[in-house]
Amino acid sequence: MKQKEDELKKRLMIEDEEFRRLSEEHEEFERRLDQFNSKSFLTPTEEMERKKIQKLKLAGKDRMEMILSSHRKK
Repeated sequence: MKQKEDELKKRLMIEDEEFRRLSEEHEEFERRLDQFNSKSFLTPTEEMERKKIQKLKLAGKDRMEMILSSHRKK
């Protein structure tokens, strides 16, 4: 089952522009969150930015899951 899921993701990375963009954004958000998480202290502004990125990352992941789900049914 995991192999089928991985194959679907690879195919969507090639065929679906929105899925590819969301995946790239997800990776960028992950890198930015890692930068924030590596700091021992965040300013209030940094903390707000970190929370904003977390929400954007989650929204993107939810949308990617919707795309995957719609292709699983085909």
